[in-house]
Amino acid sequence: MHFNMTIIHTLRLILAGTLIFILGGCSFSESSKSFSKSSKSISKSISSPSEWSSESSSPDKEKKYQEDVADYTAAFVRSSDENLNLESFQHGIAEIAAKAGIANWENNPLTYRGIGKGLRKAKVKGVEYETYQKNLGGGDYGKMNDIQKGYESKD
Repeated sequence: MHFNMTIIHTLRLILAGTLIFILGGCSFSESSKSFSKSSKSISKSISSPSEWSSESSSPDKEKKYQEDVADYTAAFVRSSDENLNLESFQHGIAEIAAKAGIANWENNPLTYRGIGKGLRKAKVKGVEYETYQKNLGGGDYGKMNDIQKGYESKD
């Protein structure tokens, strides 16, 4: 049964990656043989290290980071079922944060606002949204509030 769930998760991530490729004009350089590798491929497709050059202003870097987190979250949510693999999701967010030069992403409000934007982008609503908000925010009121702010933001 676990093997079948892994295959399902892998296929969904491949589908999400294909969607990102089609909608964003991104390319993938790695094959998606496992859920973890698929997660890595999605996060690699979101931005390249050159987009995070030190010449960019801080607000631009913050906005780009939030956009990358939002894109990754939306792709991940669309490719997941009710059994969210939180560890794989966090691994992908950690890779995006590393590219952005953010060391403590777990406690950075920009991360959770990006997650909120991604949930909105994935058209998650109602009880499903509340479940993602609680799970992705780790039940932490401040993080859940930042997810809500991102979800409600108009930019």
